[in-house]
Order: sequence, then C-alpha cells, then structure tokens
Amino acid sequence: MGEERRGAWMAASLVRAARFTGVSADGVHALSRAYALAMKPRVATFEDDHHPLFLHPGRSVLVLLRDVSCVDGPLLCAAALVESEDAELRISGADIRAGLGGDVADLVQAVPMPGTESLAEALVTADERVRLLALAERLDHLRHAHLREADEGWRAAAHAEARSIYWPVAERTHARLAQRYEHWCRTFARRLERA
Repeated sequence: MGEERRGAWMAASLVRAARFTGVSADGVHALSRAYALAMKPRVATFEDDHHPLFLHPGRSVLVLLRDVSCVDGPLLCAAALVESEDAELRISGADIRAGLGGDVADLVQAVPMPGTESLAEALVTADERVRLLALAERLDHLRHAHLREADEGWRAAAHAEARSIYWPVAERTHARLAQRYEHWCRTFARRLERA
C-alpha cells in the first residue's frame, strides 16, 4: 500500500469512526481537513510509508474517538495536529488558525511538550481538553516507541516520563486512558528489561 493509499485509508477510517461515535457532520468535515493538513509534511518527508510517525495524526484522533468517545470537533482536529516528537512535522499555528480556526490553534498550542522540567505541573493545571489531547497524542508515541529508530536511552527516557508523569495524569483524567497507559508502561518495562 503506497503512501497516498495508506493516508487515504486512514482518512476514511477517521470519517467512519467519527460518524459512528456521533461527531456532527461539520465536525467530521473539519476533522478531514485537519488530517489532510497534518499529513502534508509527512507525505513530503517519509519515503517509507510504514515509518512510525507517518500515520500518527490519525492514530492520535482514533485514541480520542475509540477510548474517550470524544465528539468535540475542535479537540479531534487538534489531535491530528499535535506533534510532540518531530518539530519538522509540526504545522504552524498561523496555518492551523487560517484553515481550522482559533479554537483548534489554541488547543494545539496549549499542549505541553514532553521533556520539559515543568511538564507535570503544566499537565495537572491544564484544562481537561488539553490533558486529553496531550494524553492521546503521547500514548500513540509510546505505543510505537519500539519501532522508532532511536537509541535505547531515548526509549528509556520516554518510558520513564510516561510512567512518572503521563500515567498519573491519565489516572486523574480518564479511566480508559489510565488503563491504556498502565498496559503500555508495563509492556515497555518488560521490553526494556530484556534489552
């Protein structure tokens, strides 16, 4: 399946999942635009359409649709546009604002980035929409960390941060996301022990 086909397959999956969850027609349309915007730098950057970051925008949205039953259109759009790992794949705030409006742009900008000293405080004090957005996006990165071409130090640091910060925040925010974090933190703990 080529890059364009894999991207189109995910776009169709998002539409089906959003409709099934009860997202409004306008929300589904906006989500499709947000996903297309998020995919532009990915299609231009990755020669390998199976790169772990290629379908990240769609997978982050699916976490909110399937695990949270989210029907908040701007929040779902923002989920497609948050990128906490690769700055080159981020869409500018101006482009988000122009294409999807201020609410989506503000949500994306409000998500605290991992690796910062004040991450725990920023997540705990953020409003629930921002916490859900940050948790869904980071969960997808954690789920695919074993596929990333990064050193073991990066994986160990990402796991430690998820275990010490994201998982406890998930427990305070949403029961299903907390279960997902518990599963993946334990899974990666075992993988790291074997490495």
